[in-house]
Amino acid sequence: MAATLQEILLGPDTRPKVIADCYALIQEEISGKSGVSGTAVKVAYKTVNTFMPGHIRTMVEKLLPDLVDQLEPFWADFSSSGGSGFGDYLAKRGAEVAKALLSVTDARAESSDRPTIVKAYRSVRGSAAKHIEAALPRVGDLVMKYAA
Repeated sequence: MAATLQEILLGPDTRPKVIADCYALIQEEISGKSGVSGTAVKVAYKTVNTFMPGHIRTMVEKLLPDLVDQLEPFWADFSSSGGSGFGDYLAKRGAEVAKALLSVTDARAESSDRPTIVKAYRSVRGSAAKHIEAALPRVGDLVMKYAA
């Protein structure tokens, strides 16, 4: 097993596959949303895709290194603890992991000059942590797919 998530996920042969898997995970998570906050997420996603087709996939590609950096301390702790399921590990630390990941998207939104995209992001930011926490087991499984 590689020592760092950078090595595992961002190598030149692996990174395109990880981007595709992350994008697919996002699409699956969004399609599975329901209720008021789920509807808000779907509307925001559709708005972004309507005004800027391909933007979400591009953002996955651009944000991946920073997201991996935020996950790195969790991976290091998980690896040193000898755990077998990174998804379970992340889920048990859901609020902390969600906060770390949202720091990346919040920073990006703050520096964006695309008001429609920022408005869509802000419309769902309040419920974002709970959606991220719900997806953490799948995020961990995705990491483990490449760590194996």
